[in-house]
Amino acid sequence: MAVAIFDSGLGGLTVLEACRARLPEVDFLYYADSAHAPYGVRTSDNIYDLTHGAIRRIWDEGADLVILACNTASAAALRRIQEAGLPQGKRVLGVFVPMIEALTERNWGDNSPPREVSVQHVALFATPATVASRAFQRELAFRAIGVDVEAQACGGVVDAIEDGDMILAEALVRSHVDALKRKMPHPQAAILGCTHYPLMQEAFRAALGADVTLFSQAQLVADSLADYLKRHPDMLGSGGEAYLTTGDPRQVSDRATQFLRRPMPFAAA
Repeated sequence: MAVAIFDSGLGGLTVLEACRARLPEVDFLYYADSAHAPYGVRTSDNIYDLTHGAIRRIWDEGADLVILACNTASAAALRRIQEAGLPQGKRVLGVFVPMIEALTERNWGDNSPPREVSVQHVALFATPATVASRAFQRELAFRAIGVDVEAQACGGVVDAIEDGDMILAEALVRSHVDALKRKMPHPQAAILGCTHYPLMQEAFRAALGADVTLFSQAQLVADSLADYLKRHPDMLGSGGEAYLTTGDPRQVSDRATQFLRRPMPFAAA
């Protein structure tokens, strides 16, 4: 299996769909740790243990390249996993990099000093664990100066989406945007810092207003993956598309089919 996309639940399906559209010749393995979702309310150590365990299971399936399509896992676990060392020929990438590159208009490998960027007031909507990690602010500070980031922990949104209660999810989005605007009345841009949130993109857009630029990760990650595979063709393997979950396969399949409006046959991981 060439490329694996991992999420604690079904939010990473937004990334999967963008990657399939951008790279139709590539087969994907989607792995959802639904039995332990959501990650956003867990401790950093617990997130690391779950993410590391899932990655090892994905490697057992034959995937060489794993995309952490989960901001919480990227924020709390990716650096530790990479610093611990990866097996030869294996790679684990996160979803923060393409977002930071888009916001700062510079490549990740550009090690020049931080500089001013066009966007100065940024609203970050993310899970409580991602907000607590301050990973987005840390990586941004390495590359940009003078950017005011106001983070809003969006408790309950992922749970509502995973439960299929989109009415509740929309109400929670409006509530969290209102809370953010009390702290930052006029953001120039908003980061949807969870791969579940593109499913609520229109609700965020309506609550924020048309003058706020929305940065959503799915297409940015897909474009970044295409560039990565062009530079690292050795990471392309062979194998068919597959969908695995640690949860109830039937329930997860039904929910995924509802989200994407096409059959999504999950099997037990």
